Amino acid sequence: MTPESIGAIQALDSRHIWHPFCQAETGPALPVAVRAQGAWIETADGKRVTDLASSWWVNLHGHGEPSIAAAVARQAAEMEQVIFADFTHEPAARLAAGLARALPGDLDKVFYSDNGSTAVEVALKMALQYFQLVGQPGRKRLVGFEKGYHGDTVGAMSVGHSSGFFRAWSGMLFPVDTVPFPATWEGDDAVEAKEQRALAALDATLADDVAAVILEPLIQGAGGMRMCRPQFLRAVAEHVRAAGALLILDEVMTGFGRTGPLFACEQADVVPDLICLSKGLTGGFLPMGATVARDGFCQAFIGQTLDRAFLHGHSYTANPLGCAAGLASLTLLTGDECTLRRRALETVQTERVGDLARRRPELHARACGTIGGIDLGQGSYGDGSGNALKQKFWDEGMLLRPIGPAIYFLPPYCLTAEELHKAWDLLESALG
Repeated sequence: MTPESIGAIQALDSRHIWHPFCQAETGPALPVAVRAQGAWIETADGKRVTDLASSWWVNLHGHGEPSIAAAVARQAAEMEQVIFADFTHEPAARLAAGLARALPGDLDKVFYSDNGSTAVEVALKMALQYFQLVGQPGRKRLVGFEKGYHGDTVGAMSVGHSSGFFRAWSGMLFPVDTVPFPATWEGDDAVEAKEQRALAALDATLADDVAAVILEPLIQGAGGMRMCRPQFLRAVAEHVRAAGALLILDEVMTGFGRTGPLFACEQADVVPDLICLSKGLTGGFLPMGATVARDGFCQAFIGQTLDRAFLHGHSYTANPLGCAAGLASLTLLTGDECTLRRRALETVQTERVGDLARRRPELHARACGTIGGIDLGQGSYGDGSGNALKQKFWDEGMLLRPIGPAIYFLPPYCLTAEELHKAWDLLESALG
């Protein structure tokens, strides 16, 4: 594309598009993406950048993965959409069965939606209705964790209000109790004390009016890639169950192999009552969400009257194209080649984080599965503390997406170990 045509597209963008998480007044003109393949994105001026953020954490296998593209094309030629309240179809049924096989325990009842926020909304509504149906209408209170982030719809914002993203809408959020999240890192000597304080706060909050506790298992994504230990997640599950409340795990980001096993809850040997999935569900090809419930939980909604049913839905629920993409992605994910690629990335993250933690403990270096990161200091999402590093990486042909002072690498699984080492080399060089 010529500089003139690029400028024309950017002018149309500036005039007509409202971008997410951006300040139009101060932000620069955005580069025009024209194609993407594997781990890289190409812009209209010919620049190729390595996608170290998996395009907002959705791209599992790499851009343009041929088997997923082919599955979507085949499905598009047969049936692109059908109202799911009146029909079922093969891609939806096979994907649900595949998720049930991949998930631990008896998580085997899939409710489809269209993104991570709605997957969380569905779980919250299910939890509240469940206690009405089983004769415990007093259980209406919800509990979340400090700096947890669960999406941008009203219910999801409410359980994630402590993340700091939603101050503009504080007046419309419903009350949610929050307890500390014991964020930890390599070489953190205070982790056990932090976990005990968090569990004590949780116990003080759990009462017979609590319906559900929700958290992101092992890693709080938008909160700054804050990590906790599997044993803390296991303890949370035990305390919640003992109190008679439901456990909701938001695996929108952590699911599909990001933390090591297919799902983060497996590291702690925890089976939640409800699990929320999205992002990597379709390998980054199409928007889709899923809330998966334990079979016994669903029995409360079965009866002869409609008022016992879960009256919730979306126009694009179980979209056949998204289901076809999800099924193809799941096939790749459970194959030997993808497993080996993930392990190679995990090895690099573990090695580099361990080495950096020994030399620079103040950076709070940490890794979990294929994700690794550091903190430049204390701060919030909008403080701009990572902007200089983002620009330096861009100049070197790499896409970095800092969360305030949190710098992290969350690559697609097609990225090679050598390419990930190169990113760490650049980071360490920039840190001096």
